[in-house]
Amino acid sequence: MKVTETKLPGVLLLEPRRFGDARGFFSESWNRKTLREHGIDIDFVQDNHSLSAATGTVRGLHFQSPPHAQAKLVRCGRGRLFDVAVDARRGSPTYGQWVGYELSAENGLQLLIPEGFLHGFVTRAPDTEILYKCSDYYAPECDGAVRFDDPDIGIDWGLSSEPILSDKDAAAQSFAEFDSPFSYGDAP
Repeated sequence: MKVTETKLPGVLLLEPRRFGDARGFFSESWNRKTLREHGIDIDFVQDNHSLSAATGTVRGLHFQSPPHAQAKLVRCGRGRLFDVAVDARRGSPTYGQWVGYELSAENGLQLLIPEGFLHGFVTRAPDTEILYKCSDYYAPECDGAVRFDDPDIGIDWGLSSEPILSDKDAAAQSFAEFDSPFSYGDAP
């Protein structure tokens, strides 16, 4: 597995090896031993899978606060999406900065997003499926969101039309209003 550091320390781009032939391919998308060899030691406890029917569906920017903060390992099972992580750790030298990568069924890339980061994505193809591992269980009392289009963050989502949003994401707070529960250096 190829592991590449991004401009946000802790956010990693993973490229599992693929073995293909006329039938398709095989890929080992997660292996605790392999990731430990790369210094990644996260105990994932929950897998999530979502489908977005329409291109231009935006989900995020989401977070789950302590004591149930989540690291995520994100990949695309079908279609294409632009996946984004935003540093939300108070005191971090990269606070408020973001990285984004296209994840697709074809490229097989994955994004590892540690605790203390906001996460969101936009679909770039119809019927896009996102699959991700989480390091803690879903806790509705710790669930939150920041506006995906907040100008203080300035993410270029590459949208060519109005985004499709949930009510939760449409009503999300601004980054300036966000009282981050994350501090730089707190995450394991």
